[in-house]
Amino acid sequence: QVELVESGGGSVQAGGALRLSCEASREVFSRYCMGWYRQTPGKEREWVAGQSTSGTSSVADTMRDRFAISQDSAKPTLYLQINNLKPADTAMYFCAAAKAVGPRQCAKYEWFGQGTQVTVSS
Repeated sequence: QVELVESGGGSVQAGGALRLSCEASREVFSRYCMGWYRQTPGKEREWVAGQSTSGTSSVADTMRDRFAISQDSAKPTLYLQINNLKPADTAMYFCAAAKAVGPRQCAKYEWFGQGTQVTVSS
């Protein structure tokens, strides 16, 4: 069973920064690709960043300058660092997991946590 628990969201002013966290079991981190999505009301869920089981990471092109994904294997916890927050970043952010089909390849993300809300005011 894949259980993902996000934390770290909140209300911040534009220009600020947040670090979102996602906790899961060691088994999940070793067997599944991990990533982040975000969603605003009325819109489809949007992929933000992902990391394969080998540690290869990627961030959506439009977010690469302000978003960073990382992992603390000791805990284990997945992070999403968001800098220079903008009102357009306001969304529910979800941690996600996908089956690994290779050390650097992931299937479609199909497990999601409950989400953590990020609200950015101007």
